[in-house]
Amino acid sequence: MFRAILLTGSAFVPALAAAQEAPLPPENSAASPPPAATTAPGPAADDIVVTGVRASLRSAQELKRNSDSILDAVVAEDIGKLPDNNASEALARVTGVQVNRSTDEANGVLIRGLPDVTTTFNGREIFTAENRGVALQDFPAGALAALEVYKSGTADLIEPGLAGLVNVRSRRPFDFKGFEIAGGIRGNYNDQSGKLDPVGNLLITDRWDTGIGEIGALVNFAITRTRYRNAVRFNDQTTRTPVGDVNNLTDDLTVATPDVGTAFRIPNSVGNYFATGTRTRPSLNGSLQWRPSDRLEIYADGLWQAYRGEQSNENFTALLEAETLALPGQNGTRPTLSNVVLDPDDPRKVISLTKTGGLAPQQFRSTFNDRTDTYQGAIGFIWKGDRARISSDYAYTYSTYSQLEYSLDARFASSPRTDVEFDRDGGASFTFPGFDALNPDNYIWRGFYQKRYHASGSGHQWRADLQLDTDLPVVQRLDFGVRWVSRTGRLEQGDRYLATDALGIPLASLPTGQLETVQDGFRQPAAQFRNWLMPSRASIRSNFDALRALTYSVGPRLIARDPNNVDLRDSVARFAQEEIALRPDGGFRAQESTYAAYALAHYDFEVGGVEIDGTAGVRVVNNDGTYRGVTRLVTDGAISFLSQVNRQNYVDVLPSFGARLQFTPKLQARLGYTETRTRPSFSQLNPAFNITRNTATGAAFDASGSGGNPGLVPLTSNNWDATLEWYFAPTGSFTASVFYRDLFGFISTYTTIVQDPTYGRLQVSRPENAGAGTIKGAEANFQTFFDFLPGLLSGFGTQLNVTYLDGTNRLPSALGEAAPIVPITGVSKWTYNITGFYEKGPVSARLSYNRRSSYVDSFTRNPGEAQFAGVSVLPISRLDFSAAYTPFENITFTADVTNILAQPFRNFRNFAADAGYPVDVREEGRFYSLGLRFRF
Repeated sequence: MFRAILLTGSAFVPALAAAQEAPLPPENSAASPPPAATTAPGPAADDIVVTGVRASLRSAQELKRNSDSILDAVVAEDIGKLPDNNASEALARVTGVQVNRSTDEANGVLIRGLPDVTTTFNGREIFTAENRGVALQDFPAGALAALEVYKSGTADLIEPGLAGLVNVRSRRPFDFKGFEIAGGIRGNYNDQSGKLDPVGNLLITDRWDTGIGEIGALVNFAITRTRYRNAVRFNDQTTRTPVGDVNNLTDDLTVATPDVGTAFRIPNSVGNYFATGTRTRPSLNGSLQWRPSDRLEIYADGLWQAYRGEQSNENFTALLEAETLALPGQNGTRPTLSNVVLDPDDPRKVISLTKTGGLAPQQFRSTFNDRTDTYQGAIGFIWKGDRARISSDYAYTYSTYSQLEYSLDARFASSPRTDVEFDRDGGASFTFPGFDALNPDNYIWRGFYQKRYHASGSGHQWRADLQLDTDLPVVQRLDFGVRWVSRTGRLEQGDRYLATDALGIPLASLPTGQLETVQDGFRQPAAQFRNWLMPSRASIRSNFDALRALTYSVGPRLIARDPNNVDLRDSVARFAQEEIALRPDGGFRAQESTYAAYALAHYDFEVGGVEIDGTAGVRVVNNDGTYRGVTRLVTDGAISFLSQVNRQNYVDVLPSFGARLQFTPKLQARLGYTETRTRPSFSQLNPAFNITRNTATGAAFDASGSGGNPGLVPLTSNNWDATLEWYFAPTGSFTASVFYRDLFGFISTYTTIVQDPTYGRLQVSRPENAGAGTIKGAEANFQTFFDFLPGLLSGFGTQLNVTYLDGTNRLPSALGEAAPIVPITGVSKWTYNITGFYEKGPVSARLSYNRRSSYVDSFTRNPGEAQFAGVSVLPISRLDFSAAYTPFENITFTADVTNILAQPFRNFRNFAADAGYPVDVREEGRFYSLGLRFRF
């Protein structure tokens, strides 16, 4: 027999023994630790003890092989060994998973090209504040036992999103043989921010035989901290010709270069942006298990998961537009473009130019602190009879998120000559010849912004499940279950901003002390202009009340310049009090109740020597929700508010079918069909609008506004899957799959025309359901250790996977025209992962390469144009390395380097089907770490 002992980042876990039983679906797994893992005796003399990477690959392979669903898994050893700090980073290496990255972390997970992923923690629904889901990057790696990616569902799963379901599994005391204390500490150095930060975890667990049965307890604490500084060069996504549109003829630009004409397009602005911050994510989870008899287990689980952020975002924008208002230091004339060099291959594009006059360059420093606290507590039991198994689980979740932002705006006191290159090493580059950007006298205060934001959510969830063995010849087991969820979400916020540009107040005169030089984070030399002056982050935050008082004191001077401006009067009044007042129209409240029931049959029979097993079932879900908001209406200089209510009640019937065909003990295939739904978010269902009536004679619209959309429907998908799986060794396999998704209803925000019975012809920006779409694709994964090689060479192994996706959908019919069919946003056609392992004796190492091909990030239109043009993200590759040395049984030293290639993120904005400009070039950090793991 084989018994696998899994060396994790914090402890030895008998993971293979658990994996060799068919895993229970996430809705049951929290209440169902596999029995094989709970009573494992010590190794016998003839046992083969498998540790390290081999054990993790074997465990993940067995989970995939025996699952009722189409599933991929990452066990804790994969997370501990790979240079990954959190769950989303680890998922980037799973077949069929793509991730989006920013601020030096993976912070968006897509499964087979779809972003609508349901996340569960130990089989229970979990969420953050007013959202429906939780950010996977909030799960530190040290808190995890496994990640299970369900690409097809079964009826007993909590309703997965369009993309599927990710179950995050933590450790429990009966996973261990007795007392253990284990943990690890690493120091992470970010070469771009120049900061060294800690990553650590500590686990303590024990189990006891008592007079009332066996009892186990576990507590696990993990923390990660990251200080980052990303540097971005950008061209504005919106482009224009030198000639103003028909509604703004005064917006023409003067072109002084002979023979270049006015048919070319240029971005509205160019600039630099630095994202700087500190993220701290502590996490604490614990578990109690009590087994009074072999048939009954009672348990309690708890989780606290938190986020603490301190950010300072610095933006510098050199505007290429015209200025029609005469402000101090700005002459109000049209800017002049000279030295215009057209692209010889496409005269619609400009390589470089010089701009004089017009708007002065602008700056802001946005500072904000935010925090999240999420709590979940659960109790439940499992009873196992001779033919029946009954389990029940109740959990309560409470989560809050708050943010407090102070942002200070400035500009140059004059508009200097600006030399611009739109594509220098893939991005914008500019300079101001002869202008001293480090002279405080050259800066004007442009405005002050404050915002407070608070969101909260709570939820009760309860379920009961029955598994019943039968004597039927084909259907061996029947599962039944019910589930009830009561969920609330609430958002409230207030903000205030006053533009002080017109008063010409020197920036250095503000009560924020001496101006500091904003330091850049560029690695590459392409950026010519890099540094400017602004008050420091600390001075903005510590002097917020003095800034508020100053802002309020200048309000009367601004009102005197524009006495009929109702929004200006409202903006000034908001600064009268110290606390930021909440906006009546600034939030929403949501209340949902969900009732679900399922029936699932497990079948097994043989045809022509081929064993066929699988599941067939149906899940029925009733969703009853009420969503409330407040509409803000501006009419004839007066502001009024109107409460709005949106009620939705609907039933989803979600069938599922899966079949596994076992041709030989090593070769099998799967077929599957499922239907899935994703409900719109609470904010998207908010019925409130912000509406301004247009009283001008001959106006194209009676009113304009923005808001949510009470008419949104759930996103739907019909899913077909087929796989072929060859398991040729305990750690060796080749698997391939093809899949097809028939989709409807992707939600994005668009500007549409609505004939409203109250407001008339209304131009509104709001979320809309897109039309029908499809995703089709294929995946392949190969992994093995080269055990047949002699000596030290037998320690080498590899894991290779590739994903191909092709997805399109029709834009919303609400756009009022023949909506085009476009690529689904966020979908890369190709994703590759190539990993090489070495594990022999006390040494192990891993080198991982990931590449994601280009994808479309969004579709928009230039003002006044019918052409839909996308923002496309260019291909990007990552290379990570990790190594470990275990000189003693209980001590391991680790070394990691992540993002070795440090390739910048780059995207591109089309202003026509075949032409466009680069948008962002974002340089991110490379991380070096040294660490120690221990187990006693």
